[in-house]
Amino acid sequence: MTTVVEDADLASKPVRAKSGGLWRYIVVRLLLVIPTVFILVTTVFFLMRLTGDPITAALGGKLPPEQLAARIHEAGYDRPLIVQYLDYLLGVFRGDFGTTLTDHRPVTTILLQYGSATLELAFYALIVAFLLGIPFGLIAAYKRDRWQDAVLRVAAILGYATPIFFIAILLKLVFAVQFNILPVSGRAGTRTELMLETLDHPTGIYLIDAIRLGNLDAVGDVLWHAILPGLALGILTAGVFLRLVRINVIGTLGAQYVTSARSRGVGEYRLVTTHAYRPALIPIVTLIGLQIALLLAGAVLTETSFEWKGLGFMLAEYLKARDFVAVQGIVIMIAVVVAVVNFIVDVIAVIIDPRVRY
Repeated sequence: MTTVVEDADLASKPVRAKSGGLWRYIVVRLLLVIPTVFILVTTVFFLMRLTGDPITAALGGKLPPEQLAARIHEAGYDRPLIVQYLDYLLGVFRGDFGTTLTDHRPVTTILLQYGSATLELAFYALIVAFLLGIPFGLIAAYKRDRWQDAVLRVAAILGYATPIFFIAILLKLVFAVQFNILPVSGRAGTRTELMLETLDHPTGIYLIDAIRLGNLDAVGDVLWHAILPGLALGILTAGVFLRLVRINVIGTLGAQYVTSARSRGVGEYRLVTTHAYRPALIPIVTLIGLQIALLLAGAVLTETSFEWKGLGFMLAEYLKARDFVAVQGIVIMIAVVVAVVNFIVDVIAVIIDPRVRY
């Protein structure tokens, strides 16, 4: 009986050590987010000041010199740059990103109002990327070095090499103009948007709000409007996923346990879909953090092309208006989201992949 207890104690020690190592890794990665965000905020702030103060950039030439100088003094942009930086840094940590110059709205209001739209678009794009990239990647690995593999590899290269705005134009020409089966712009029809405005405390994510309405027509309308933007942005990531799945499945098919299964008479199709499939998905999980950054960058062109009013659309509008206060806040928020998503993805990768050292 004593031997059994001792063996149990010995067996539990590695588990506790491993669990402690995991939590230590999570805490360290979480703490690393802080300097990452600090560096991002600092970099964006000083890059935005390369062209001078935001007031002059936005209103220079539109106001008399006296009024322009008064506006600069009122906003505090005539103070030393280091003082402005420290003041802005304190504001960011309080959740205050300043006030836009063109429409005089708090930047936090812009982020809350339009951030949900960009999040929803990124979600649709990821669904498209998974639905296209993973199955076709498995097919490319299964048909390795055959014509199907060659076609899919070329399609993947075209997918992530073609500019998003060009893909958007092609999709609109085919499905909205030629066949007239999909809407060309917007997040929902006018009727649906009016219904969504009646909701108390809307999330800003149209699909969730339409489901809350309990109106199937509204849900269908929201999804119908999301097809072309989701495709345009998702194709970019689908090409990356396809090539990654193909490479990893081919590598896994050469592993010893797969060779053993093959020697026992297991068919190639089953080897690909059962034995090599799940290990090949682990690199995709670790890559999602980087792809989120690409999706958010691509959202600027996608939202502009389809008039999808999210952060990307507003960023383009404020850039045209030279409202660098708004641009600065939006860019910082996107950078913070990317840093947090990378932290979450790193933790998930450690949990699901025992090969990761921590």
